[in-house]
Amino acid sequence: MKKLVAVLLIGILAGLFLSSSQTYEQQTIVPQLERLLPDRPLEEPLSKLHIPYWGKTISVEERGYYYFLEFLFRKAAHFFTFGALASVLYWLLPANRFRFFLALLLTFAAASADEFHQSLTGGRTATWQDVALDLAGALVFLLVIRLFSLLRPQRRKAKKKRTLT
Repeated sequence: MKKLVAVLLIGILAGLFLSSSQTYEQQTIVPQLERLLPDRPLEEPLSKLHIPYWGKTISVEERGYYYFLEFLFRKAAHFFTFGALASVLYWLLPANRFRFFLALLLTFAAASADEFHQSLTGGRTATWQDVALDLAGALVFLLVIRLFSLLRPQRRKAKKKRTLT
């Protein structure tokens, strides 16, 4: 099982490295969104969203429907990718009382390195907001893991108790 988790770690890190190496033009999904969503579903509710980010407000009005949708997908990718990274790190680390914080610290280091690497790529910028979003994903995923691990022994005890009676 640890080998599979280690392969996941390598895959996530390689994906992050490759993604940060690409220019915006290489990464954009706007043409695919235009092709897949010609009727602009959910445009009305999405147009009510205004997201403060990097000193400006990002919205459908400011960016346009497809670019706003792409922005949401990119930020969701940050959240979920670094949440997955933190989870994998947590499972690979030895079980002790510092495991949670060490996984979070290593994820912070990876997020910071990813943003720095991105800053070296033409047409891309590094932002502390993305690092904060990465850490939010990591924290949420790690808290879910901790919650399940705290509930799990109680379920086992309850099941064992039912089996004995």
